[in-house]
Amino acid sequence: MSIFYAPFGWILSWCYEIVGNYGWSLVLFTVLTRLILLPLSISQQKGMAKQTRLQPKIKKIQQRYAGNQQKINEEMNALYQREGANPLGAGCLPLAIQFPIMIGLYGVIYRPLSYVLHLPSETVDTLTAAVQKITGEATGRAANTIELSVINHADEVIASLPNLGADIAEKLQNFDFTFLGVNMAETPDFKVLNLLWLIPVLSGVTSLMTSALSYFRQRKTNPEMSKNPAMGCMSFGMPLFSVYIAFQFPAGIGIYWTMSNLFMFLQTLVIGHTHSPQKVLAKVMVEETIEHRSMENNLKLVAGKKAD
Repeated sequence: MSIFYAPFGWILSWCYEIVGNYGWSLVLFTVLTRLILLPLSISQQKGMAKQTRLQPKIKKIQQRYAGNQQKINEEMNALYQREGANPLGAGCLPLAIQFPIMIGLYGVIYRPLSYVLHLPSETVDTLTAAVQKITGEATGRAANTIELSVINHADEVIASLPNLGADIAEKLQNFDFTFLGVNMAETPDFKVLNLLWLIPVLSGVTSLMTSALSYFRQRKTNPEMSKNPAMGCMSFGMPLFSVYIAFQFPAGIGIYWTMSNLFMFLQTLVIGHTHSPQKVLAKVMVEETIEHRSMENNLKLVAGKKAD
C-alpha cells in the first residue's frame, strides 16, 4: 500500500510546509480536494437535472409495462442510453471517490514519520524499536499506531537514543501534530468522555447537515426519486457512519471527515444557487434542441444531395 499512501504523504507534507501545523494542513488538503472534485459536483447537478426531466417518461414506462419488471428495466436502460443519462453517477460517484482518499489518509496519518516527515526506513525502525521498549507496544492494534507513539513520546525516545542525529531530533520535537489543542494521534474512546468526543459529534452533525440539505433539495426537484426508501436510508445513515469512523480511527481522520462535510455543505449551497436545477434543466433543453436541429439539418442536407 506504500505506493497508494505516498502521493497523499507528499501533498500533506507540502501543505505542512506552508502552514506549519498538521491539523491546518489537513484543512488545506480538504480545500484542495473539494476544489478538484468541484467539476464532478457540477456534473452531478446536471445529472440530477436530466434525471428530473426524464421522470415523466420513466413514469409512462412503469405504467405501460406494469407487472413486467424485466421489460421495465430494458426500456429504462434504452431510455438512459438515448438521453445520455446515468442514474447511478448522479449520486454515488462523488461519495465513492471519498473512500480512496480516506484510505490514503488512513495510511499517512498512521505513518507520519514515513510519509510526511519522509524519514529513512532505517531511522523509522530505530525510533519505533525505542518507543516499543518505553511503552511495551508491539503487537495487535498498537502495531498500527507505533509511529504515532513515537510522536507522543518524542522526548523520551530522543533521550533514549543518544546517537540520534540532531536533525532527526529537531524534526520530531518541532512536528506539530495538533489541531486547536487536539492531539490528532489519539483516537476518541466511546467509554472516555473528553475533548476528543467533539470530533465524532462534529463529524456526525456536519454529515447530517449535508445529507439533509441534499435530501430536501431532491424531494423538491425530483419527488418520485425521493420516495425511494434507499435514498432516505443513505441520506440519514451516512451521519451515523461518520460518527463510527471518528470513533474508530485517530482524530486526524475525523477532522478530515468533518472538514470535508462542512465544505461539501457550503459547496452544495453555492452550486445550488449558481447551478440551480431550473437553470441547468433549461440549459440542457436548449443544448438538446440545438443538437436535434443540427441533426435534422444534416439529414436534410444528405437527402438533398441524394436527390440531386
